Amino acid sequence: MMNRFGGHGLYILDEPEAAPSPSRQLAMLARVHELVRMKSQFIIATHSPILMAYQDADLYQIEESGLVKTAYEETEHFLVTKAFLGNPSRQLALLLD
Repeated sequence: MMNRFGGHGLYILDEPEAAPSPSRQLAMLARVHELVRMKSQFIIATHSPILMAYQDADLYQIEESGLVKTAYEETEHFLVTKAFLGNPSRQLALLLD
């Protein structure tokens, strides 16, 4: 992404967070922002709450009725991550008991 992507591009990415660590995902987000400023556009299929947090992103969830525009804070990935990070002990107890 750092060397192969340039301005004025249309990039379609399928789960680019599959290998990168959270810090690398943040670097990826910074690069996306840089490229957007250079007139690039992105369509990204992701489960990453980090990537979904991009400030100007339109988020859609796939539901039985089709694509539904969804607020970041209402995505399942955000809610599950927030619940876990807010109280890991409780979440693990619920999961493992």
